[in-house]
Amino acid sequence: MSEPTNLIIVQRAFKAFADGDFAALEKLLTDDVEWTYHPTHSGIPWAQHSWHGPDRVLQSLKMITDLVEFLEFQPDEFIVGNDSVAVLGHERCRVKASGRIVEAKWVQILTLRNEKISRYREYSDTAAWDNGYSGGTAISDRQ
Repeated sequence: MSEPTNLIIVQRAFKAFADGDFAALEKLLTDDVEWTYHPTHSGIPWAQHSWHGPDRVLQSLKMITDLVEFLEFQPDEFIVGNDSVAVLGHERCRVKASGRIVEAKWVQILTLRNEKISRYREYSDTAAWDNGYSGGTAISDRQ
């Protein structure tokens, strides 16, 4: 698979997520896709383990959108490799249960096989998320 094709597929996946079009996103996943949020966030429900298979991945994404309101979700840079795309970005979210604002930077690494996403790994600002859920000093408390 070519690097430009990998980039197009990942950009489609980001657009599908941003649009809430989980059916379109599901079509971009392999049957054995593995979706992992690293490191495990202590109080974040969707980040307790890896999610395997399209149904479970969509379950994790639905959980996120049920629990968090995205005020901003922005991929800033795409770095394309042979069979993977690393995405550097940032987000600003409101935790629905607490109303707390979380601002976090992240790196997402997507591995592709046969023009589909086969593996996803996210590394995020765990302190910001833990504070957003636990009641510590969140970014909104400092503004």
